[in-house]
Amino acid sequence: MGEFDLIARFFQRPARNALVGVGDDCALWQPTPGMQLALSSDMLIEGRHFLSTVYARCLGHKALAVNLSDLAACGAKPCAFTLALALPRVDEVWLDKFSQGLFDLADAHNIELIGGDTTQGPLNICITVMGEVPPGDALLRHTAQAGDHIYVSGTVGDARLALEVFRGHHALDASAMTRARARMEMPTPRVALGMALRGVANACIDISDGLLGDLGHVLQSSHVGAIIHTDWIEESVAISADMQELAFNKRMEFALAGGDDYELLFTAPADQHEWVMQAASDTDTPVTHIGEITHDLGLNIVDAQGLAISRRFASFDHFTS
Repeated sequence: MGEFDLIARFFQRPARNALVGVGDDCALWQPTPGMQLALSSDMLIEGRHFLSTVYARCLGHKALAVNLSDLAACGAKPCAFTLALALPRVDEVWLDKFSQGLFDLADAHNIELIGGDTTQGPLNICITVMGEVPPGDALLRHTAQAGDHIYVSGTVGDARLALEVFRGHHALDASAMTRARARMEMPTPRVALGMALRGVANACIDISDGLLGDLGHVLQSSHVGAIIHTDWIEESVAISADMQELAFNKRMEFALAGGDDYELLFTAPADQHEWVMQAASDTDTPVTHIGEITHDLGLNIVDAQGLAISRRFASFDHFTS
């Protein structure tokens, strides 16, 4: 099977909203008048971002999900995406499952594939997503304010839990592993919550490399500091039942530095708490208050009594991890 046969069979669909989609040198997209265009790209490389044992359908889902998570962090509505795919060989069964996972998630968000590229090489997936957001409504990293509450969506640490099982450092029963593996391989992009937080949250980022590491980007960009409490790690909706089975120190490590969660970490004024909870309810997304933004620079982690925890947590870095 040649390159263009591959594209036609597995990735070409009739254009729905694009003026011109897959099949020309360029796609043509007409943004909604008055809206700003939001763009993001993420690359997934076998052995670096995913294990060779991942199911092709899950990988198709995750490749798009991590990009949609970036749009969610900006409060943008997804519109379309492109796919650049390097394959070591043509495997029709694998491509059928991969494209199924990709398009199942795309259809769930009513977006379409409008272009890209395919080539032979080590397995590498790069997706660029396009979204729209009203002018002035984008959620960004540099706009956190002292006094803001810090929140996290969903649950954190489960993906790291699954990874530790794959590494042979931890054991789970079959049902628990199925749940943890789903969090690692098929994350849920919080698009609806991101859009609901427009005009409510001050700053936002998605958690890909670890909660504390990604929070650090917000603090640096906003020139503020933060206090992170740990009582929520004892028991809250942010900690799954499977995570609750871990010793507290291990649970804290996975929750604060595990990475691959693709949840939203955001800040909002204290007087917007009811609106934050309303956004969570409207989008059926659990949200947990985990700390506060401070004038004083630096990140402080405290226990349930307010005492400082001196332990260091290392988040993922592509060039040092």
